[in-house]
Amino acid sequence: MSQNILIVDDDASMGEFLEEGLRLRGFAATVATSAASALEHARDHDFDVVLTDLKLGEADGVALCEQLVHSRADVPVVVMTAFGSMESAIVAIRAGAYDFIAKPIHTESLVLSLQRAVQHRQLREEVKRLRRSTIGDKKHVDGIVGDSPAMRRVYDLIERIGDTEPPVLISGESGTGKELVALALHRKNGTRTGPFVAINCAAVPANLLESELFGHARGAFTDAKLSRKGLFQEADGGTLFLDELGELPLEMQPKLLRVLQTQRVRPVGGNAEVEVNVRIIAATNRDLEHEISKGAFREDLYYRVNVVPIHVPPLRARGNDVLLLAQHFIDRIGKRVIGLSSEVARKLLEYDWPGNVRELENCIERAVILTRFDKLTLEDVPEKIGSYRATQLVFGGGDDPATFPTLDELERRYIQRVLAAVGGNKALAARMLGLDRRTLYRKLDRYNASEQAPVSAAL
Repeated sequence: MSQNILIVDDDASMGEFLEEGLRLRGFAATVATSAASALEHARDHDFDVVLTDLKLGEADGVALCEQLVHSRADVPVVVMTAFGSMESAIVAIRAGAYDFIAKPIHTESLVLSLQRAVQHRQLREEVKRLRRSTIGDKKHVDGIVGDSPAMRRVYDLIERIGDTEPPVLISGESGTGKELVALALHRKNGTRTGPFVAINCAAVPANLLESELFGHARGAFTDAKLSRKGLFQEADGGTLFLDELGELPLEMQPKLLRVLQTQRVRPVGGNAEVEVNVRIIAATNRDLEHEISKGAFREDLYYRVNVVPIHVPPLRARGNDVLLLAQHFIDRIGKRVIGLSSEVARKLLEYDWPGNVRELENCIERAVILTRFDKLTLEDVPEKIGSYRATQLVFGGGDDPATFPTLDELERRYIQRVLAAVGGNKALAARMLGLDRRTLYRKLDRYNASEQAPVSAAL
């Protein structure tokens, strides 16, 4: 869609020259030859940017800039000024202009400035839309905020599973909100009145994990002075959430498998089994099929817990959800801050969020505490985000053969690009690449990349 530019210049020939140059570069331009005409056009039509000369005959371009900023604060103003008149440009910026261009006009510099101004306006409009929204208006399920196609697929699975009882395996990178998905599944099941009980399998020492899950009898070990129920019994009639299932010690896996098959637990040191009625939801940030190929995870346990798989996408794959979530965190904190500046919004969209939603939440909480304004500025966000520059991998550097990558390097980069696009899901990446999973795993092992997060790259 063409961006609409209002050109204000009392020199009609200059206006026509600018109009033609911008039209050839995809803009739609309208020319006004006076300040009064410009204000009338701005009142009656919707423009993305106003481009105005600071010298408009007897009219004052700075005054026009102030009037436009007052009457159409949503439309950025770019001013043109003669070389050597920087003082006037500074005055215009203070009056609310978005940017200035020095004469003589270089078309490419002008186009770049206008494109930035258009993006600035679009981001401001998006931020305002988010600020007007309430949580009730957003696409969300039980506290999960997001409206991207990737998250809608997650919502759809939650709705379709509904009151059914199959074991669910939730996969995704750390910090993506897998436990929120598990909670939503638990609450959707109206037939279960028991509690939601969670355990992080990576956070409990291996020698205590069996007692934690299954309980223990009095005297089962030195400090067992009383009998104690395990988490399976605590979750009876409800849901047990096994987070970081991929970290479960190998020797514990057959014991867990037996409980899932029989719905009976034997406390450590006990003589009798106890019947339980528990729904299992597990989560992992590991590729369990790869762990199976390495002998680190039991295949039979994997198929027992992975009846319904749900993949939670990384934040970098969720588009404008990053802004929706940022506004949600701002609203939840409830300080005087009302939203984001357009510069912060742009940086949040550009950054690749290796820590996902958890990192974004930490960033916003920090920024709200530090800011001196009612909108978050670049000064408030961590330096690594404020100074972030998206990078691309470029293959070849012209006609110099010395710059060409080898086929092996080309393959490696392409595989990493596909992995980045699917959020590290190796099974999905293998299908997209036309490889079987074992072949992909062997290639990743050869690249010494199987245990590393995939790099963000573009061909």
